[in-house]
Amino acid sequence: MLPVRHLPARGRRPRGSVARQALRRAALVSASGLLAGCNMVVMDPAGDVAVQQRNLIIASTALMLLVIVPVIALTFLFAWRYRASNPEGTFDPDFHHSTQLEVVIWTVPLLIVIALGAMTWISTHTLDPYRPLGRLAPGKPVPTDAKPLEVQVVALDWKWLFIYPELGIAAVNEMAAPVDRPISFKLTSSSVWNAFYVPALAGMVYTMPGMETQLQAVINKEGDYWGQSAHYSGSGFSRMNFRFHGLGREGFEQWVAKVKAGGERLEREAYLRLEKPSEAEPVRYYSSVEGGLFGAILGLCVTPGRMCVGEMHHIDMSGGAGKDSEGNRERLDYDNRRLESGDEPSGATFPASGRPPQGSVQPEGMMPRDQNMSRGGVNQRQSEPDQGQGNALPGGDREPAPAQLNDRPTENHQH
Repeated sequence: MLPVRHLPARGRRPRGSVARQALRRAALVSASGLLAGCNMVVMDPAGDVAVQQRNLIIASTALMLLVIVPVIALTFLFAWRYRASNPEGTFDPDFHHSTQLEVVIWTVPLLIVIALGAMTWISTHTLDPYRPLGRLAPGKPVPTDAKPLEVQVVALDWKWLFIYPELGIAAVNEMAAPVDRPISFKLTSSSVWNAFYVPALAGMVYTMPGMETQLQAVINKEGDYWGQSAHYSGSGFSRMNFRFHGLGREGFEQWVAKVKAGGERLEREAYLRLEKPSEAEPVRYYSSVEGGLFGAILGLCVTPGRMCVGEMHHIDMSGGAGKDSEGNRERLDYDNRRLESGDEPSGATFPASGRPPQGSVQPEGMMPRDQNMSRGGVNQRQSEPDQGQGNALPGGDREPAPAQLNDRPTENHQH
């Protein structure tokens, strides 16, 4: 006699199925709870400049959706209406033109392009990072007697230095500003390109050695915000972050007092020590700053004996120094100053190249750093194996990349 199999009653699900459904719902609710903790700061900023940029993103997306949504909807509608099994679908193989369709197809995108162009033109000038702010918030113009807070920003390897010239203080990996007061940033870099970015405050701005960029912004809400490097600059890039504090008037005064009470003096010697590559640098305060330090950083002449870029520009504008300019050559040699001191960070392209960072063997096809093989023979090939120029980090890996990264494609490889 065969065993009787008990089937569930019609219309009812097995207990196991119900349990699985309940487990799935619980997991979905839990995942939703985790997502609720996400902060889309770009779409919910605290500074008026970032708010205007957010509004531009929303308006541009909405304009483009005016075409995208109908096209997607009509694609499904046409596929359903003119399917082969639909006898009511009109089959007209001789159809070739419709004035009404042509008007819609060309007019709607043209109007959207015109609207996007007008928005881009207006916002490009309104949100120009070099242009002084016209307002602090919607309906709140900048007072005529308001003086922007000047902050000088230096992108180092791999940390941020903030100098307040009016207050005579500086901080590493931390800055603060009072709410509803314009902030005037002047930015530069000590070695390589970088990008200064506080999503809650404004868009990103590049920092470049020997050049000054600017950013005008304002913070409208008190709080602690996250700032970061937005341009790859080497091995410490992922930890090149800082805190931005939006504070009330009293809170900002207390922060300034704390910096003045808890720091050392930032002189050129202290800056040269700070400039050396380091990762995950803790917050550090400087109670006073040597006068003209930012100008020396900008001119690449903090190191004794170097000529500032501005001095060379002045000589060029005056007609040049003639034969005497040969004596300025060593004073203008900025690129190898770290290589000579042994503080240059390891090259970002080393793992894929198989060469020690900044070693004596130049990449194929690259113009040598010095055609005359001077500067102590920086470009002169050394004995094998290449030992570089002593600029790699202590204990750094000088081995080439794994073999699979250097394999050439086979003859049958299709590009």
